[in-house]
Amino acid sequence: MEYVFRGSRILVMAPHGGWIEPFTCDLAALVAGEDLSLYTFRGVGSPGGGSLHLTSHMFDEPTALRAAREVERVVAIHGERTRDRPFVMVGGLWDRFRREMAGGLAEAGFPVEPPRPGLGGRNPRNICNRGSCGGGGQLELSEGLRRSLRRDEGLRVAFVKAVRGVLLELESGRGTRQEA
Repeated sequence: MEYVFRGSRILVMAPHGGWIEPFTCDLAALVAGEDLSLYTFRGVGSPGGGSLHLTSHMFDEPTALRAAREVERVVAIHGERTRDRPFVMVGGLWDRFRREMAGGLAEAGFPVEPPRPGLGGRNPRNICNRGSCGGGGQLELSEGLRRSLRRDEGLRVAFVKAVRGVLLELESGRGTRQEA
């Protein structure tokens, strides 16, 4: 477990890192950079995480809960199991995040799909929705996308730039797209 509070309004989190949802901690750290707060939980053991995976509305690691309370919004990076296609699903209760992140990722050329049932981050007890504003964001990256990001540095840089760009706009309170 790693937690770095940087005084930001947004916390980037990977609650299922390590062997649970591989490469999510690495991506969370890259997205957080040196200016957004960061929390990662690295599960150790066998690939796939097995019994280490808790659904996000059951995730109650004490440092994660404290970290979430110390910021306005949490953005959680997760791994989804589809191997054959690279895509990302954007969820959470933060409407503006969902709209702007989906638009920013699509503009950068990343396939965005609507969240499947159970992967939308809509439960108020989901760790992504536990910031002081009560609504956060969730990114579910397919295994195919995570594999591509791990192997291709240019693609990884483009992904991180797209996600950070949206988060830094939201952090500053500016945003880039019209409110709907």
